Amino acid sequence: MAFLPRNGCLTRRFASSSRRTLCSHTPGRYASSPPAAAGHHSAKYGGVFDAPPPREGGSKKKTSPLSALPTSSLIRGLLINSISSKPWLLGPAVSVISFLSRPNRAFLFDVNRNKALAKVVKGTVYRQFCAGEDGNEVKQTIKSFERMGFHGTIMTYAKEIVFDSSTKVTHGLGAEENTDPAKAQCPLIEAWREGVCETIDMLGKNDQLAIKKHRITGAGPSITEALLAGKQLPKQMWAALLEVGNRCKRRGIRILIDAESYVYQGSILEVGLDLMREFNRDGQALVFSTYQAYLKSTTSAVAAHLETALKEQFTLGIKLVRGAYLAMEERSLIHDTKADTDEAYNTIAHGAVKRKFGRIGEEGPGKFPSVNLLLCSHNKESVFSTYALHQQRLRDGLPTVPVGFAQLQGMTDELSLGLLHVGDLEGTRPEVYKCSTWGTVTECLGYLTRRALENRDAAGRTMDEYVALKAEARRRIAAFFFLGSRPKGGLAPK
Repeated sequence: MAFLPRNGCLTRRFASSSRRTLCSHTPGRYASSPPAAAGHHSAKYGGVFDAPPPREGGSKKKTSPLSALPTSSLIRGLLINSISSKPWLLGPAVSVISFLSRPNRAFLFDVNRNKALAKVVKGTVYRQFCAGEDGNEVKQTIKSFERMGFHGTIMTYAKEIVFDSSTKVTHGLGAEENTDPAKAQCPLIEAWREGVCETIDMLGKNDQLAIKKHRITGAGPSITEALLAGKQLPKQMWAALLEVGNRCKRRGIRILIDAESYVYQGSILEVGLDLMREFNRDGQALVFSTYQAYLKSTTSAVAAHLETALKEQFTLGIKLVRGAYLAMEERSLIHDTKADTDEAYNTIAHGAVKRKFGRIGEEGPGKFPSVNLLLCSHNKESVFSTYALHQQRLRDGLPTVPVGFAQLQGMTDELSLGLLHVGDLEGTRPEVYKCSTWGTVTECLGYLTRRALENRDAAGRTMDEYVALKAEARRRIAAFFFLGSRPKGGLAPK
């Protein structure tokens, strides 16, 4: 599903290619009773079972949100979270994945050559967090998300380069490769272009998908050097970006420019603005940039970009995350406490929904730019407070912006499915996406390293996930053996 604001209304695109238009002043888009205020949502939405009463015509049956999770995913989730929720196990696991991601390993530790090792990695962490190695596997993953009720998938090609500020080491496939500057065409940029275009070509015309554009630094050293120096991208890279943008525009696929390490991020945001100037001119966002709320500079960056969008009359696509490079960034760049990061995140999300951010929008809705917001978060408070605020404004006929929600494949399924569950009880569903990555096991190792680091830095959340998955497993076993009925989700692996 994509957000397509037209004539002051919110138009939702469905797989049947039909359209359902919901004007922002129409009351009761989501619920029949007002949600709690944004700051007091937890009494109502604090847990996925603390949902409001269903509206008339909505589903009244109480089920576990995790009942939609395939049993194979449940079993893998239990295995992964049993490790990630225990620091004494997670630390060595992170070290192993990071070690395997480095190039030029001996045969025993090279997943590209050691097929037995590749099979173990693919059957565990790879399958938990990645979509597949080729088009057929990716399409199967997309279909499984559709069966679970998600409106779409955000897909990216895996190859990337990650800079670790503590060790001054760059990790990732292609990080050590070099190219002949005398050559007119850089083979790494061409490989990047082909990988992204291959991702686009995997999509059917009726698939409700957004494309997360593959990380720019994955195109090789010539790109990372330009970004580090704040220089213009090579002409070949800019031409590749324009080709990707035009392909996506013809297919109705949105482009989400992913975040990078801080040393690259400022330049990448500028690239995002240039692409928005090119493609976000018809009242909707084809291109989104990622803003990392844990950086102290992000709130002011968002304000500056809102002013730029208002002045130059293009739609600002905001993909809001907390940040995934905590262990690799200079600590002084990041908010001092988690509470500070949470406040920054919610300030940006709620400000966009209310169309008032600092002094921007104070003089009325016409003084706030066109914005599309994609909230990518594993934080329950942020997700449900923004959800509640958005509903309230729609019911009250107040101006707001199109909002979507997304979580990563293999993480916080209780939150993703819980959000859909609340929508079912209220008679309609919010737009919830699963973010996934495709590529060979070797190409995905850099991505898997970041997922492992993120779990290390969110031990409390992974413990909550582990507890929820164990409860769901017990529910299915009890239903199968003691209640004499087959539980939703089944017991046999799928």
